[in-house]
Amino acid sequence: MQLRPDALEPHLAKGLAGLYVVYGDEHLLAQEACDRIRAAARAAGFTDRSVFTVERGFDWSSLLGASQSMSLFGDRQLVELRIPSGKPGKEGADALKTLAASANPDVLMLVTLPRLDAATQKSAWFTALAEGGVALKVDPVERAALPNWIGQRLALQGQRVAPGEDGRRALQFVAERVEGNLLAAHQEIQKLGLLYPQGVLSFEQIHDAVLNVARYDVFKLNEAMLTGDVGRLARMLDGLRGEGEASVLVLWAVVEEIRTLLRIKRGTAAGKPLAMLLRENRVWGPRERLVGPALSRLSEATLERGLALAARLDRQVKGLSGQSRADWRNALPPDAWDGLFELAMTVAAPRDGGTPARVAGARGAALPAGGRGPAAAAAATAAGRPRTAGPSRRPG
Repeated sequence: MQLRPDALEPHLAKGLAGLYVVYGDEHLLAQEACDRIRAAARAAGFTDRSVFTVERGFDWSSLLGASQSMSLFGDRQLVELRIPSGKPGKEGADALKTLAASANPDVLMLVTLPRLDAATQKSAWFTALAEGGVALKVDPVERAALPNWIGQRLALQGQRVAPGEDGRRALQFVAERVEGNLLAAHQEIQKLGLLYPQGVLSFEQIHDAVLNVARYDVFKLNEAMLTGDVGRLARMLDGLRGEGEASVLVLWAVVEEIRTLLRIKRGTAAGKPLAMLLRENRVWGPRERLVGPALSRLSEATLERGLALAARLDRQVKGLSGQSRADWRNALPPDAWDGLFELAMTVAAPRDGGTPARVAGARGAALPAGGRGPAAAAAATAAGRPRTAGPSRRPG
């Protein structure tokens, strides 16, 4: 059966199943779920433990033998199977189906897997595991839910933020510093527990203690674009540049989002239902809720201008000329990352006529370590005023 992570503790309190499957890419939450299962297993007398990791040439017969045998000293045992790739292969799939069908009261199985795609979750071997035991899907904490998650973790160690706006600002500050790095978030929260006593934490205390340990994912840029969160967008671009991400990959991710929005925009204009267009364009998860509001502020012409800008940026990031001599009035910024910011702003804060708007002070609240990057400088330009290149910037 499928079980939500927040239902694991009540489930374990009622008794243990013979088989558990924990899968997902959020390592901290998956590790915590496995630790709870291990603790319950030890309390129930499963004091012996064997760990198998599936690698090339793995001997599946050894796993099946361990799942059916008694420990040397007669103790009940916990057998852990780790499949880092999430692909057991044909022999492994057959072994897992056999494992799920067999029951040994003296053996508790714990199978850990990474995030699985929809096809793998429908495979015969995974279905057998889920039906033969308990499957626990560990989803990542979405950015919008991160402040509340931080507040809950603080409460577990007897701490809380001040009520009202100061508290919300403090949680938002921590969320910006640890975005995409939940393990670091956990460590920063633990550090607050060591530095300060139980009770209310002020914004100044949190600000002084929390480091900038955010890790940005290029494929999360679309969320900042669709929500119109210019500050987050600028932080992410500067963070990606600081981490050495390839500008051509960032350009590809932004362009794919613009192309998807343009296809959906044209589809809705032709009278097709939005829900059908979302499925056709493989839009799901958080993006599914964000595309509709984003399309309401975007025109088809704006998205087409974005693609035209992307074509010029593509030449620039590949070391070619971004524009012709006759196009100097719309010259690209000298730094390609400023151009990427402008392109992303086509969706985040569009202007119906001309180049995207620059929002004043978008990076003022929080900056990555190392100061202001090119996106920060672009975001700090006067709001509502498109960048223009005068004659002094005309290509030689």
